[in-house]
Amino acid sequence: MLDRRSLLRAGAATAGTASLGGLAAPALGQDARAGTMRFVPQANLTSLDPVWTTATVTGNHGYYVFDTLYAVDAQNRPRPQMVEGHEVLEDGRRWRFRLREELRFHDGEPVRAADCIASIKRWSVRDPFGQLLARTVAEWRALDDRSFEARLNRPFPLMLDALAKPDASVCFIMPERLAATDPTRGVTEMIGSGPYRFLPGEYNSGSRVVYEKFEGYLPRQEPPERASGGKVAHLRRIEWHVIPDASTAAAALINGEVDWWERPLSDLRPMLSRNREIRQEILDVEGRLALMRLNCLQPPFDDVRLRRAVRLSVMQENYMRAAQGDDASLWSDCRSLYPRRTPYYRDHPDLMPGSLDAARAALRDAGYSNGKVVIINPTDFPDIGPLGQVTADALRRIGMNVELAESDWGTVIQRRNSREPVERGGWSIFHTTGSSNTYGSPAMSPLIRGQGEAGWFGWWKSDRAEALTAEWIDAPDDATRARSAGELGRLALDEVATIPLGQFTIRTAFRRNLTGMLEGSTPYPWNIRRV
Repeated sequence: MLDRRSLLRAGAATAGTASLGGLAAPALGQDARAGTMRFVPQANLTSLDPVWTTATVTGNHGYYVFDTLYAVDAQNRPRPQMVEGHEVLEDGRRWRFRLREELRFHDGEPVRAADCIASIKRWSVRDPFGQLLARTVAEWRALDDRSFEARLNRPFPLMLDALAKPDASVCFIMPERLAATDPTRGVTEMIGSGPYRFLPGEYNSGSRVVYEKFEGYLPRQEPPERASGGKVAHLRRIEWHVIPDASTAAAALINGEVDWWERPLSDLRPMLSRNREIRQEILDVEGRLALMRLNCLQPPFDDVRLRRAVRLSVMQENYMRAAQGDDASLWSDCRSLYPRRTPYYRDHPDLMPGSLDAARAALRDAGYSNGKVVIINPTDFPDIGPLGQVTADALRRIGMNVELAESDWGTVIQRRNSREPVERGGWSIFHTTGSSNTYGSPAMSPLIRGQGEAGWFGWWKSDRAEALTAEWIDAPDDATRARSAGELGRLALDEVATIPLGQFTIRTAFRRNLTGMLEGSTPYPWNIRRV
């Protein structure tokens, strides 16, 4: 980490004069770019389908292209988005929805009830909340082109919360022909009904992604709040420029060659703060949770005793300083799979003492026999790459046989799908981060669900966890629901479904002539103006 920071500081020294090839700054008096925003995303966009993958960068892309039936406001309450309203009939066993008039996809085709039903069904296969909903649905039925209904086996009061789920594995609506794609395969044709059109002819993975305002989009009339309300596209064109080198990204922002850098590296934030034309703000006030996910299907971590040894070794401060820098006002410990500032957060210091000695003893007691631990880790994602490096160092210190397999983030996303043993291209550990809001309840969070091979990468299986999730959903009151959630959170941490590595917030950086950014974990493209 010291070497990395030294190199960054050296690069930063020339950031004010460096130029990003191909992105010439506009000449004085010229307003040619007034309708275009140039944005540096957190990572390369390698997978386009936001239903198939939980990668945050793909979810961000999804909000440009697709719209949702419902969306959350600033208080995380579900609000109508594509629908004009709904009815709840038969004591909650039938839900009827009606779409707004004149909704169209980017290819000019109308949005129909059949498109919505196909999209919900495909999403329900991939998303934990959707899977819970699907268990209660006896039938989805189109009544006409604008109306459809769900007939349930039993009431599901969280219906709107599921359809409005934000941030990751969002229930985006796509044409029926695309939603018919096998949920285990990614959709590559990007046709949605959102405020921006994806331009496939200008897409170059690793370099550039381009979106153009969809003139046929009909925004709602309410003011925008987070993912809900009027999604007014003031910009004609938005270009994503993938710039893995942090010093190059900083130089581009300082020189006005790009307008917005989503996640500036912590080492470069002080330099950016000295430039009066750049603002840094925390838009995601809820923050993000850093995570380690272990493969519970394959050795060595099919043995819960070895997973527990890894958990005992985790010192969250090391992870946060490595990935987020020394400004402790931007991060905190979180020894819980429910993030701080969410309803079910509880600290579990006994499960996470941060002791290498305790981890070594647990490893000996488990009879560890030098099985290889393969950590798949990105070199082009500054918020995640250091996490894998810290883990590799800690596990070597406690006596594990570690291989740090480093690659680009796109390769990590692809490889974590593998359920093969490490000798055949599989993996043992990967790291990621996610919106704290996503992990705040048993319905939304994949971190604590015990679905086995039907669940999130890592495939932890626990019948007790699934029973507790059902208890939480069916609880008659808040106190009962809190007890079920609390037991589930501790169970998942005890059996090491996932290991939390700390919670942090991000200061995003943008040129002062951009206004209208909305609070939330996603850099939403609507409501933004250039002044």
